[in-house]
Amino acid sequence: MRLFVAVVPPRAALAELGGAVDALRALPGADGLRWTERAGWHITLAFLGEVDEAVVPGLVERLERAARRHPPCRIALTGGGRFGDRTLWTGLDGDDLGRPAAAAQAAARRAGIHHEDEHGRFHAHLTLARQRSGRTRVGLRPFTDALARFAGTPWTAAAVCLVRSHPPTPGVPGAQPRYETVRTCPLGH
Repeated sequence: MRLFVAVVPPRAALAELGGAVDALRALPGADGLRWTERAGWHITLAFLGEVDEAVVPGLVERLERAARRHPPCRIALTGGGRFGDRTLWTGLDGDDLGRPAAAAQAAARRAGIHHEDEHGRFHAHLTLARQRSGRTRVGLRPFTDALARFAGTPWTAAAVCLVRSHPPTPGVPGAQPRYETVRTCPLGH
């Protein structure tokens, strides 16, 4: 099973972000991007890749233990940025999610999961759109400029989630992965 550890923002925060994204989707070139589905919006703390189901119980136990060692985080979705010319995202303001992310990665290693993150160092963000493959690249600067004014209401991240990613249906244009929460691990409990 393909797994990752994430923080899932509450509905109110996602609704605020949704309003900002609606404005972005009206900008020239927006149709050239592959927008992520709102139902799947999350902040990835640790990408684990393909994991043998036999390892999951030990992983869950270690994730729960790691989550208990970190207090809930007060954060807000804010601003925007990009990874090169490939990915458009909104960032976070408030408490640092770096320590819970490192703890989730360590829990995975202790459970026998060794996956190298292709992006390197942890950078808290929520992915909004990616370039479509095989098409002319869309300049992301107008989108990041528009997102610079976005500042969501602060909220408390009270848990981390172990999430399973189901791949998109092959051959269906625009199909996206579907996410299923396997376990919710409260922070600081």
